[in-house]
Amino acid sequence: MSILQQLVELSHWLGAEHRELAILGEGNTSALAEDGTTFYVKASGTRLMDITEQGFVRVGLQKTLHALEHAAETDEATRIALENSRVDPQEKQMPSVETFLHAYLLSLPGVRFVGHTHPVAVNALLCSKRAEELIAGRLFPDEIVVCGIAPLWVPYTDPGLPLARELRRRVEAYVHQYGVLPRVILMQNHGLITPAETPQKVIAATAMAVKTVKILLGTMAAGGPNFLAPHHVERIYTRPDEAYRQAIIAQLQAARENNPNDEGR
Repeated sequence: MSILQQLVELSHWLGAEHRELAILGEGNTSALAEDGTTFYVKASGTRLMDITEQGFVRVGLQKTLHALEHAAETDEATRIALENSRVDPQEKQMPSVETFLHAYLLSLPGVRFVGHTHPVAVNALLCSKRAEELIAGRLFPDEIVVCGIAPLWVPYTDPGLPLARELRRRVEAYVHQYGVLPRVILMQNHGLITPAETPQKVIAATAMAVKTVKILLGTMAAGGPNFLAPHHVERIYTRPDEAYRQAIIAQLQAARENNPNDEGR
C-alpha cells in the first residue's frame, strides 16, 4: 500500500463520525512521501471522514520549512507561502493552513505521519480553565506506554505560521527536558496532534489520549485525579517489559487496522 493510500485510511479512521474526533472540515493529516523531500497534507476545506487521494496536496518539505523560518506572519504572506509550497504548479487546491506545523513535525527523526484532530472529550478539557494544571500528571500505566512520559502543552496561538513557530519552540524545549520527541501534543482551546512513525501509532496515541482525558474528566466527579508519583511514572516509562508490550500493542493495532471488517473503514 502506498504512503498516500495509508494516509487516506488513517484520515478515514480519524474522521469517522462515531469517534467524535473531527466533524465537517475539522482536523488535518499529513505523511512524508516516499521520496523524503515532499509530503502530502490535507487540502483546506476537505473532510477527513470521506477524503480521497485527490483531497491531499503534495508540497515541498524544504520550501515549507523555509517559509516557516522566514515568512512574515500576515495573511497575505501565509497565502503566498502555501501557494508556493505546492509541487504541482497546476494544483488548484490550497494546502491546510496548518501545513507549516506538519512540515516541521515531519522533518523530525522518526516522524512520517501526523494526525491532528479536535476530539470532543479532549477539547472539553483543553477549553477549560484548569487544562494545563490537569494534564501535568500521569494517571495509569497504559497512558505512559502509548502516549509517552508527558504530553506537550501549547498555549492558544493563532493558527498558521504563529502556531507552527510556537509549537516548534515548545517541541525543542520538550526534547531538551525529556530527551525524546512528544507523542501527544495538546493545544489550548484547539485540539490534539499525534506525530508518529506509522499510521497505527498515530491511531494508538490518539485513542489513548482520548481515553486518558475521559478518565481525567471522570475523576473530577470523584474528588479529582490521583496522579501517579513521578518515580512510578519513570519506572513504567523505562521498564523493558513495558517497551516490549508497547511493541505488541502496535502490532495488534496494525493487524486490526488491516482487517477489512473494521467498522471504521
